[in-house]
Amino acid sequence: MSQEFTHLDATGAAHMVDVGDKSPAKRTARAIARIKTRPDVVQLMLDSGLKKGDVFAVARVAGIMAAKKTADLIPLCHTLLLSKVSVDFEFNQPQGYVYVKSYVALTGQTGVEMEALTAVSVAALTVYDMCKAVDAAMIIDSMQLVEKTGGKNGHWVNETAILNADSSL
Repeated sequence: MSQEFTHLDATGAAHMVDVGDKSPAKRTARAIARIKTRPDVVQLMLDSGLKKGDVFAVARVAGIMAAKKTADLIPLCHTLLLSKVSVDFEFNQPQGYVYVKSYVALTGQTGVEMEALTAVSVAALTVYDMCKAVDAAMIIDSMQLVEKTGGKNGHWVNETAILNADSSL
């Protein structure tokens, strides 16, 4: 990985990176976030027992929409034509954990790490919104990039990612 910030010019001013000379390549990214709540709240989600409806269907759509709008939210991100966005959930019900996982892909000139992170962030916030009436103390944490492929740095895996560290996944 590079040892310098790519979004700063020679004077230290923020700028959008010019990717025009890069060759298009298949690029993917996976990200994860964890929501800590009570075990009974996870069970309510799994049973579709919340008044707002199917938490995971709504959060999945929110995460996909967010990935597609990343350039509107993060100032120096490029607008990308994504070929795939998925948002999925895994659970450790006894510990009260919900894991939000994303996968984003495209063939293009820049990576999709920010899109994967934005997807899990907004999906996790949507879970919070849909469940806050029963647990306003939920914690969203451990949001991180898990893996990326493509680009000059090639394949990269976050060996310390919660996805690898939590034995329940």
